[in-house]
Amino acid sequence: MNEKYNVYLVSDSTGETLDRIFLSLKSQFKNFYYNKKEFAFVRTEQQINKIIKECNEVENSLILYTIVETKLAKYISNESQKNDVPCFGILGNLILSFSKLLNQKAIHKPSAQHVLDDDYYKRIEAIQFTMAHDDGKKTDDLKDADIILLGVSRTSKTPTSIYLANRGYKTINIPLVLDQKIPEELIKNKSACVIGLVADPERLVDIRRNRVAIMREHKFREYTELDYIKKEVNDSKNLFKKNNWPIIDVTRKSVEETAASILKIIEIKKHK
Repeated sequence: MNEKYNVYLVSDSTGETLDRIFLSLKSQFKNFYYNKKEFAFVRTEQQINKIIKECNEVENSLILYTIVETKLAKYISNESQKNDVPCFGILGNLILSFSKLLNQKAIHKPSAQHVLDDDYYKRIEAIQFTMAHDDGKKTDDLKDADIILLGVSRTSKTPTSIYLANRGYKTINIPLVLDQKIPEELIKNKSACVIGLVADPERLVDIRRNRVAIMREHKFREYTELDYIKKEVNDSKNLFKKNNWPIIDVTRKSVEETAASILKIIEIKKHK
């Protein structure tokens, strides 16, 4: 039986960067079993001492950290070494190498990426816009959107929209329902990037049945029937092809992968 590790993620900021790196790291190992504990805004030696003490009290502990303040980064590294706790700094060597390449000194300021600049306020505006336009709630200002997502029910329109909004893109998502017309302005749209999302009908059957069971919804019977869903998906594909809208099959894609595909389409359109 494989050992279980106690992984301590230590950050001097929100921990978002470290969490994403760990997500990528652990995905490369099939038999990696672990308990994870996160420590955000760690900026004193006293905080680090408590973490090291806890590591000593449990077996198979290891530390991953993103601490940009040089003195504190050295402290956690030295204390971990003294206590025989495996410890890995994620950003240290990269910042040093980049500093040499750019021939300038790094500022080593925690949370520097979260500065309240124009990009930050752009993201906030995009999130507010996207939430107000979720699931076809509002379609009278399509011209203000950066991205418009279309698709039948359960094709990941909402989570993909929110992800794109966090990247600073004003996103509208519109559900496609049989016999229901799409907004006329959408056909005339020349500014926003319109994307069609599709999925395998059999996969949609499973997802919809699970949703109906969990939510105890009493939707119309066809909602979970394979033949009905096949027609929905085929009709949506025909609509997308008719209007020359790019199509993305989300069946085996995560939200992040779908969003990456959308951003690639936008980049290609920019250079046309």
